[in-house]
Amino acid sequence: MSAVFASLIPTFLIIATGWLCRTTNFVSEQQWAGLERATYVIFFPALIIDTLARADLASVPVLGVGGALVGSILLMASLMLALRPLLERYAGIDGPSFTSIFQGATRWNTFVGLAVAGSLFGQRGIALIAVAIAAMVPLLNLLAFYVFIRFAGRPKESPWAILRSFVTNPFIWSCAIGLLLNLVVPPLPKPIMVYVDLLGRAALAAGLLIVGAGLDIRRLAKPGLPHVLTATLKLVLMPVMAVFFARFAGVSGNDLIVTIVAASVPSAAAAYVLARQMGGNAGLMAEILTLQTLLALGTMPLMITLLG
Repeated sequence: MSAVFASLIPTFLIIATGWLCRTTNFVSEQQWAGLERATYVIFFPALIIDTLARADLASVPVLGVGGALVGSILLMASLMLALRPLLERYAGIDGPSFTSIFQGATRWNTFVGLAVAGSLFGQRGIALIAVAIAAMVPLLNLLAFYVFIRFAGRPKESPWAILRSFVTNPFIWSCAIGLLLNLVVPPLPKPIMVYVDLLGRAALAAGLLIVGAGLDIRRLAKPGLPHVLTATLKLVLMPVMAVFFARFAGVSGNDLIVTIVAASVPSAAAAYVLARQMGGNAGLMAEILTLQTLLALGTMPLMITLLG
């Protein structure tokens, strides 16, 4: 489908641009660190707030689509945790690398989902992706926090410290603000909404440039078990799971296709930022993201055709 290719090819080119800037030292290490921080705390949250605040949630099957995506995430997360001992014993996958595999198999690229759903179905597609954001982002971040604390070698934290880290996570509070603006608070003044919109637009390019900056092309040339496993689970099995739950919930037609889009996109650029922030294997995460983005050029149209 042309909309899929139109959104994925530019995404991959931006990743390549980030890699080129890092390889040539056009952007220094200190500058990348600052961009990572701004993207994590400002740009991504602004995008989430803007999307949720503008979405017409009353016109779409919130429970059906949201429930299907939550169900598929929980099922995939359970599968990954069950595989953890086998990956460590037979493939030598250490804790930080497992966190990258876990994120690669469960997280999703919001930007690609917005672009494809919007191109296919206009405002209704965007509204459904907003439902996906509200359903998936808090859950995925909660699961990622658990996996990093459990497997990345970070010191064990008290329940209060974990709760504080979760509540202050930019992706969590931005979801809360976006939903509040949508459901309760009167519309904000237009200059404020334009301000948030402009910040959100910076998130896509900044996040993908950061992914490219962490890419090791030499390792990507020889994909290993982590790359193949995560690509199979995320790009093939995840949409199958989502369709199973969605059909059970009575979701059909274009709404089902948007559910497939949300489940079949490659993993999120934010996963690399989180890996850098919390002690994961950021290099492996960048490789997984880039490989998935390239493969998604073929798998997304295939999944949409076969499952939709």
